[in-house]
Amino acid sequence: MNGKKGQKSGSDSPPHDLRRERDELLQSISKGPRITEEFAREHERQEARLRELESENASLRAKVETNSAMRELLQKIEALETDKEELLSRFHAAEAASSEVSARVQEIEAEFANLANLFVASNQLHGSLSPRGVMRRIKEVLAQLVGAERYCLYLASADKNELVPIAFEGVAGDKVRSVSAESGPIGAVFRSGAAAVNEDRDPSAGNHESPAAIIPLSVDEQRVGVIAIFSTLSQKKRFDTIDFELFKLLGQHAAAALVSASLFAQADRKFPGLESFIDLSV
Repeated sequence: MNGKKGQKSGSDSPPHDLRRERDELLQSISKGPRITEEFAREHERQEARLRELESENASLRAKVETNSAMRELLQKIEALETDKEELLSRFHAAEAASSEVSARVQEIEAEFANLANLFVASNQLHGSLSPRGVMRRIKEVLAQLVGAERYCLYLASADKNELVPIAFEGVAGDKVRSVSAESGPIGAVFRSGAAAVNEDRDPSAGNHESPAAIIPLSVDEQRVGVIAIFSTLSQKKRFDTIDFELFKLLGQHAAAALVSASLFAQADRKFPGLESFIDLSV
């Protein structure tokens, strides 16, 4: 028995290093699955990271494309803004030109209206050969074209010292009387031959002592009288350019028309014979 025990202890017992090798082998074998699992997990992580990077890449690419589209859109907006500014500039230029043309058209229309007034007034003054007819037409010009409400026409006496009223309108009869040609505003205009018009004052507020306008009357450069416009209609607050032109027309033609009509009436409305027009060539 002892011998068998001695053989077991000497030859049947596995060598101590073999068990260690076995354990090491078992441990080595047992590491394989863990390494495989770790490798699989690492592979999954790498795949996840790859998908994440692909997603980020797609997002960045879309963003870049969006930014590019935005830049193109902004460039189009800038181009449209430039076109808009150019169109506005052209529109304002056209608008200014249109306003200038409109203003010029209005100016021309006003000039035509003034010429028409002068033409009508001239026709009125020379449209009659009777003193009453001429005086009536002078009144019509004063009332309708000048807007005079109260006025008086004076003619100078033979000695030129007195101005005698021969026609008036809107003035009480007791206030119409002869005035001296040597004093007062009416006499001053007769002596100087220059019209007196206060452009700074409302002509409708004029009165007998301070007329709104005084116009000298002349025939062949000889002063023969004046027209005193004491006041105008209430709606006429100032004299315009056409009024001053009418004043000139009246000053140069009213008295001449009156004188011609008076001479024609004195000649029993007979026209002068041909002998009166002989040697008129100059």
